[in-house]
Amino acid sequence: MPTYSYGDHPAQFAELSLPSGSSVVGVVVIVHGGFWRDAYGAELGRPLARDLVNRGWAALNVEYRRVGPNAQAGGGGWPTTCLDVAAAVDGLAVQGQRIAGGRLDLGRVVALGHSAGGHLAGWLASRALQPAGAPGADPQVALSGAVLQAGVVDLEGGYAADLGGGAVAAFMGGSPTDLPDAYAQASPIARVPLNVPTVCVHGRADDVVPISQSEAFVAAASQAGDTSELQAFDGDHSDVIDTSTHAWELCVEALERLV
Repeated sequence: MPTYSYGDHPAQFAELSLPSGSSVVGVVVIVHGGFWRDAYGAELGRPLARDLVNRGWAALNVEYRRVGPNAQAGGGGWPTTCLDVAAAVDGLAVQGQRIAGGRLDLGRVVALGHSAGGHLAGWLASRALQPAGAPGADPQVALSGAVLQAGVVDLEGGYAADLGGGAVAAFMGGSPTDLPDAYAQASPIARVPLNVPTVCVHGRADDVVPISQSEAFVAAASQAGDTSELQAFDGDHSDVIDTSTHAWELCVEALERLV
């Protein structure tokens, strides 16, 4: 599949899959999960990309530097990982359009992220309102929406709950007490209003990332004036990335409302 690099590291690449035909198409940016750890990679997003392309969208499956000892994937954490996904999205403006022959509608770009990828998708949605000089500020490609699949969208809450066995602390490089400014810039719930519509899709039986993460985010975003909704379902953490499930159809329906 067509791939472009947005940096020199082996993990800095994005796979752009395109539907057949010549019409201008919207783009779904897929950001995989795995608690930001190098044990998980872009292979998690490929089934979602195939399904979305079959439905007529362009799909950008993003790889990024992660946390861990694998030199081919490591080097991530805050803010490196976030800057990677930002650069991958901004790469649509030139590299993506070149691959697509100018067919991409960059006014219809929606992020779709699972688990830690849900955090990254939510952070991508915050870029337009990040203050000048902050990591990710001044995006070249703005999002028109974000679908957050069982996302870790409250980093302070995730740290307190020890999600992923210390995954938040490993990603951020410390605790909220040690790094209050970093958490304030990195956590989607701390950035509301995003001025970007969001849909959280989350299983009530999720014991990896509890649904309270999405509930708190939607409440905070809505109170801040954003358009945000929760689509809850009876299922677990991985149902949202299984294209045969009702949970995945909820994600697709959310994309159809946002793209």
